[in-house]
Amino acid sequence: MAFTLPNLPYDFSALEPVIDTQTMQIHHGKHHGTYVTNLNNAIAGKVQLESKSAEALISDLASVQEDIRTAVRNNGGGHVNHSMFWQIMAPKGKGGGGEPTGELAAAINVNFGSFADFKTRFMEAGAKRFGSGWAWLVLKSGKLLIGSTANQDNPLMGDAVAGLSGKPVMGLDVWEHAYYLKYQNRRPDYMTAWWDVVNWTKIAELYKNAL
Repeated sequence: MAFTLPNLPYDFSALEPVIDTQTMQIHHGKHHGTYVTNLNNAIAGKVQLESKSAEALISDLASVQEDIRTAVRNNGGGHVNHSMFWQIMAPKGKGGGGEPTGELAAAINVNFGSFADFKTRFMEAGAKRFGSGWAWLVLKSGKLLIGSTANQDNPLMGDAVAGLSGKPVMGLDVWEHAYYLKYQNRRPDYMTAWWDVVNWTKIAELYKNAL
């Protein structure tokens, strides 16, 4: 069954002024759309692969034949990463912004000392990722960890492939296409503004599922 580009859970303009309308249109329709098309093309006619979810595909890249493995890694990762990314954002004041509560907030305090310390470390992971990539909050062996991956790699790919492993709870896209029209080379400004559209309710749900 072919993968499809998921609809956004809000309008293209909903994340203004943090993320501008044109960036959302290009990022979702062009970039994510291309990952979906390329992933479908890579696995077309390969019944064993076509029957798997995108998460299952990237979690076991060793089972993907070598001539399409890189295409599945890049485009499968891009599809999985962005499908999560759209969901963990919401318009400022309408589900976006603020701080986590409940179990997630408690876990962040236990693992990082405070929400403020968590934000500082997460921002560092994104700022220090050279070139294109993602900053992540993952759950591994019952603990929350912060890390980053290059390109469209996902922690589900494991340490040997992505340099990070665990179940993704939150991911921030730090590719230039995610912010360049508005922020140019000012990645830290984009990351600082991004907290205003973080959907902690959805992230708490992902954390609960990961547990």
